[in-house]
Amino acid sequence: MNRSFLAGVVAMAIVVVASNILVQHLLGDWLTWGALTYPIAFLVTDLMNRIHGPAAARRVVATGFAVGVACSLIGTQITGEFGPLVTWRVAIASGTAFLAAQLCDVAIFDRLRGGRWWRAPLASTLVGSALDTAIFFTIAFAAFLNGVEPGNAPAWSQEGVPLLGAGPALPLWVSLALADWGVKLGLAIVALIPFRLIVRRVTGSGVLAH
Repeated sequence: MNRSFLAGVVAMAIVVVASNILVQHLLGDWLTWGALTYPIAFLVTDLMNRIHGPAAARRVVATGFAVGVACSLIGTQITGEFGPLVTWRVAIASGTAFLAAQLCDVAIFDRLRGGRWWRAPLASTLVGSALDTAIFFTIAFAAFLNGVEPGNAPAWSQEGVPLLGAGPALPLWVSLALADWGVKLGLAIVALIPFRLIVRRVTGSGVLAH
């Protein structure tokens, strides 16, 4: 197996598992720790797409998803201070959002790969991030889906608070989703730097860039 492809699979699995755990812990008032780790998944996907092409990128997504789900299922069986390390609901939300967002990212990147070097990774990540945020936070925290896992309903995320501290009263998870999306937008721009550097290094060593 190609070393860079294997590195992509491992990186993707680590990001998914870590984010499943960290998204359940607040960082300040409006963010979770997962907001800082999950955007790395888009960087991994875009690197695989640029270096090895869309088919390889989809294999990395599929393999990383499978490994991530397996590790998340193990996490549901481990009890921490506040309950399961990974709840079933978060695992389902993560898996669904991951597949939809990452496959969307691959498709958009491939469509734009012939343009300026930054267009494909930036556009695909922005759209994929928005889709990921909408799907994940709705499934993981919305009150109308509490029946998915009644014993671990995330009541803390459903308390009514002013939107981002200043707007109308809405469930906390809505503010978390907006803040999460904002961080993803910022990191999408920052990620262009390592994307460019890694692509140059790999392609400069003889690996064909598509």
